[in-house]
Amino acid sequence: MNCAGNALGAFHCRPHLTIFKVEGYIQACRGLMISAVCLGFFGAIFGLVGMKCTKVGGSDQTKAKIACLAGLIFILSGLCSMTSCSLYANRITSEFFDPSFVAQKYELGAALFIGWAGASLCIIGGSIFCFSIAENSNSPRRGYAYNGAASVMSSRPKIHNSVPDKTPPKHFDKNAYV
Repeated sequence: MNCAGNALGAFHCRPHLTIFKVEGYIQACRGLMISAVCLGFFGAIFGLVGMKCTKVGGSDQTKAKIACLAGLIFILSGLCSMTSCSLYANRITSEFFDPSFVAQKYELGAALFIGWAGASLCIIGGSIFCFSIAENSNSPRRGYAYNGAASVMSSRPKIHNSVPDKTPPKHFDKNAYV
C-alpha cells in the first residue's frame, strides 16, 4: 500500500502495483513486447550478417539463408508486437463498452497505433528479407553494360570539312544551350 497524508491529517491509501501484482493480460502484453524487442534485436544482427555488403557470413548462399532467417525472426517479432497491442486494445474496448464496468475506463491511445504500425513494418520488412532469397536461388545476377552518355553533340553526325564554317547555325531549339 502507498499512503500519503496531508497537513490536516487525512490519509489516502492505494495499493501499490508491482510487476507481479498486475492483472494477467498486462503481464502477457509485457512479456510479448519484451520478446518482440529481443527478437527484433537478434533479427537486426542476423540481417546485418546476411547482407551481401558485409564480409562476415561466408558465401552468398549462406548469406541468403542467414537473411531468410533474419526475415523469419522479424516476422515473429512483428507478430509478438501485434498480438500484444491487439490483446491490450481488445481489453480496453471491452471494458469501455461494458455498462457494468464501474472502474476507470481507458481509451485507445497513440501508443497502440504506433505499436500496430511498428508491428506491420516488422512483418513487411521480414517478408522482404524472406523473399530476397528467391532472387538468389533462381538465376545469378546479371550486370548491365554501360554504353556511355549520349549528348546532343555526340548524337549528331560529324561533318569533316577542310575549311571550318564560321557561320552560326540558323536553327536554335530549346536544347541548344543546355
